Amino acid sequence: MTAPRYRPQRVVCLTAETTEIAFAVGAGDRVVGVTGYAVRPPEARQKPRVAAFQTAHIDRIMRLEPDLVLGFSDLQADLAAELIRRGVNVLVTNQRSLAETYAAIEMVGAVLGEPDRGAELAGELRDSLEQLRPGDASRRPRVLFEEWDDPLITGIRWVSEIIEICGGEDIYAELGEASSAGDRIVDPADVISREPDVVIASWCGKRVRPERIRARPGWDTVPAVQRGRIHEVKSPDILQPGPSLIHGAREIARLVREAAS
Repeated sequence: MTAPRYRPQRVVCLTAETTEIAFAVGAGDRVVGVTGYAVRPPEARQKPRVAAFQTAHIDRIMRLEPDLVLGFSDLQADLAAELIRRGVNVLVTNQRSLAETYAAIEMVGAVLGEPDRGAELAGELRDSLEQLRPGDASRRPRVLFEEWDDPLITGIRWVSEIIEICGGEDIYAELGEASSAGDRIVDPADVISREPDVVIASWCGKRVRPERIRARPGWDTVPAVQRGRIHEVKSPDILQPGPSLIHGAREIARLVREAAS
């Protein structure tokens, strides 16, 4: 006789990615607390909010009596350490690439006691992204993706990979191996010589201001500025490496196609 799988019964999700995964694998009814940044699915927003991203209400989390806390990113290391010291089981993934994102989805599904659904969810994301590859990629528009504006941060690996899948060329793809955002800061003056055809910005929860991009010294010669190809993709759709990446990827695919035409 096969022993029944262990399924945590009281789960706290410190990030939007882990919240979405938990609900998608069928564990939403066991989630007792979420981050304030949780967007998907809509019913997740009805759960108690106990965290931002790098900060959390530790005492409030403890009152929820979680048997598992889920998080993402080394930026949550201090939160994880404090919860561990208080005797809580914590899993924090640290994905930076698409391959690591698929693995993280499977891992979270497995630790929630839903390994089959976790594997299915990862496969669905992988297949959906691959379907965005253009049939004819002879012209690959040059893309600048802005994760932050001041300082200018770019080159996050999973976004670079999505840009490539969608038929574009990330002008700072070489920065994808950097482990921290501080290692991906670039001089706006350097962008000019790289001549991006399109600028896609997602300023980590802050509204993108295209006029500020256009006003950067010397950027009036940048092809993307001259052709009015400055666009925003919402942070929840591209800066949270989980199932929601498909929403941002579809928008990037559309923008790359327009720039290639």
